[in-house]
Amino acid sequence: MADGGEFRSGLAQRVANFDRKAADAAADRAEEERKQVLADFPLDTWGALSLERYALGPTGYERPGTSFCRLLEYGTNAIGSIRGGSAAKHIVYQHRTGEWRIVPSALRGLSAHKAWEAVRGEFVTAFAAAAEGDYERIDELESLSYGQALTTKALTVYFPDDFFPVFSASHVRHFTALLGGRPHQYSSGVRTWRANRELLDLVRHTPEFDGWRTHEVMRFLYAFHDPRPKDRLVWKVAPGERAGLWDDCLANRRIRIAWDEVGSLGQYESDQELKEALDLHWPHSTGGNLRLARQLLAFRDLEPGDLIVANRGKSEVLAVGTIVEGYSYAPELATHRHTVGVDWDTSYAQLFESPRHAWQQTLAKVPAGLWREIRQGRKAALSETTEPMAGSDAETDAELPEAVRKVRELLDHKGQVVLQGPPGTGKTRLALSVALAMAGQGDLIEASAEERAAALAELSKVPTGADAARLTMVTFHPSYGYEDFVEGFKPAKAAEGAGLNLTMTDGLFRRVCTAAEESPDDTFLIVVDEINRGDLPRVLGELITLLELDKRGSVAVTLPTSGRPQTVPPNVRIIGTMNSADRSVGHIDAAIRRRFAFLDVSPDLDVLDGEVEGLGLADLLQGLNTKLDTAFGPDHLLGQAYLLVGDRPLATVEQLSNAFHHEIVPLVSDYCLGQPDLLRSVLGALVDDSTGRVVHTNPQDLPGMLAEEFVATGAAGDERSVDEGTGGWGQ
Repeated sequence: MADGGEFRSGLAQRVANFDRKAADAAADRAEEERKQVLADFPLDTWGALSLERYALGPTGYERPGTSFCRLLEYGTNAIGSIRGGSAAKHIVYQHRTGEWRIVPSALRGLSAHKAWEAVRGEFVTAFAAAAEGDYERIDELESLSYGQALTTKALTVYFPDDFFPVFSASHVRHFTALLGGRPHQYSSGVRTWRANRELLDLVRHTPEFDGWRTHEVMRFLYAFHDPRPKDRLVWKVAPGERAGLWDDCLANRRIRIAWDEVGSLGQYESDQELKEALDLHWPHSTGGNLRLARQLLAFRDLEPGDLIVANRGKSEVLAVGTIVEGYSYAPELATHRHTVGVDWDTSYAQLFESPRHAWQQTLAKVPAGLWREIRQGRKAALSETTEPMAGSDAETDAELPEAVRKVRELLDHKGQVVLQGPPGTGKTRLALSVALAMAGQGDLIEASAEERAAALAELSKVPTGADAARLTMVTFHPSYGYEDFVEGFKPAKAAEGAGLNLTMTDGLFRRVCTAAEESPDDTFLIVVDEINRGDLPRVLGELITLLELDKRGSVAVTLPTSGRPQTVPPNVRIIGTMNSADRSVGHIDAAIRRRFAFLDVSPDLDVLDGEVEGLGLADLLQGLNTKLDTAFGPDHLLGQAYLLVGDRPLATVEQLSNAFHHEIVPLVSDYCLGQPDLLRSVLGALVDDSTGRVVHTNPQDLPGMLAEEFVATGAAGDERSVDEGTGGWGQ
């Protein structure tokens, strides 16, 4: 996280480059919106405000001014955004079923109107406290703590001189640190409105902002110090069947998708709740509706700056767009009512040499490698004088995938991370991708296998005269001990005729620490495969205490074997990997868990952009994992690696047959512990009734058999054009 010193470096130049005129015009729009809220909802009428006038609900989707919550979420974007997420942020709201939902647990036993009276009373108290300058009293209002973004925006509307127009708690913390404040104080127990006021105080004590309006400062901060990750989410979204809505989307600067039957996506609090709604309308696709629900909620939660690739079919890119306005449900449209505002750049239009089979779906993530290919295709087609699109080609070539960025954030926060998940999910690959990113070679993360291997080999070389390389890999096992990792007496070559000669030898971790001390500007990474298979308390010994970041470099322990002092430098990082399906994960004790961050690595269907004889590999893995989840739970799924050769999806029936019979079946059989009925519940007709074993088939017949067993007809995730009555797939 940035600090005040970094912020002031070059601040004068950034101020000089900032478009104050445009920001001033935006501030004028914000003031017009604020006055509209005051006109529709005068402060002195709040004591009698009805629930229906306040709450977001099915009747509140008609126009922005229908309810207070609707107006603040969808009708006042210039003031600042609170879009995205579920309607639960409004504290009390009406569900699509007509049922009233009450978020604060203390109020759930009341009727909706009684609960609203309590919430309304807290709003009235908050407004009165703000008017009197008694801001601490607002912190005592428990119900409002369930809707802190909404409450902070409401306070900003009615008291614009006392609050700053940023309503996300994480963004407030980011900007507070940037201006030299103390964001560490703002944990989950500190109300957003309180943190917001300290940010406002920091802004007012920044001389460069003297005479600026708060909305000008807000736009400056987002322009130059946006807290959202630079590696934006990139989604492929089909604008209707065969891109039939593309002209409308291009002309009206938006993207539209269907599934109108479920109503506004804002009313769903979880993917499971949305899945249940999808099941009602598409009951034959229930196996895939959870995945679809997650995709729809991801669409709902897209933020300004995220990217959309609009496609036609599996081989054509129509444009790339930057999100400029968050999700909205548009009931006035005949079909495809879920919309997001987009600035389109048609210079990205191109055709692929081969189809992208994962693009059969309406919604799909764009892997980093494919996104780079799209950008390179655009670059090749443009002249050198063409201006790059902001947020795309202006980005660094070493653009990091989201998972890599997340691991790096956890390493910066904790120092150690364990990547846990089912086998084959790419945990070790992810760890090595982080190693490349730390070495400034993030552009090689999606490079060819040969280029990656060469770069990783170079990182693993121990320089002449050094004790360790910047990347060190080790696999733990039951016999791996303290003397291997820290230090111990080991046999050494003795003179001829001499007896056993034991020498004090530095272990792997001590060697890495020595190298890190000698090169403080470099980061040294240890990747521990199968970390759960070692006896961690025994392997780490007393050094477990020194793994905490606040003890790095400043606290030393005396090693009991040699009596030497040992510190852990701040530039050492550890990534461990472990399979959640292993039965050896339970013994990791609490002391270890407290010092490691744990990140789940799930199967990645998006990389399975291929099919074998009409069998979609992503659909196969999804169907198989659905059955494994039912039989054994989420820790016993299979990862995408079982359907990859190198980095590419299986392409031939022979490859599919080998992967299924010699890798997947043995693992599933191991899960079943020799129980034929359990094996049959997962693999179905592929298990012979008489022997209880999986039948071996002609490779040519296998794709059809697997499709029949694991791929449901009309699998969700592919949008049916129900509204248009064609029954075709929504590419």
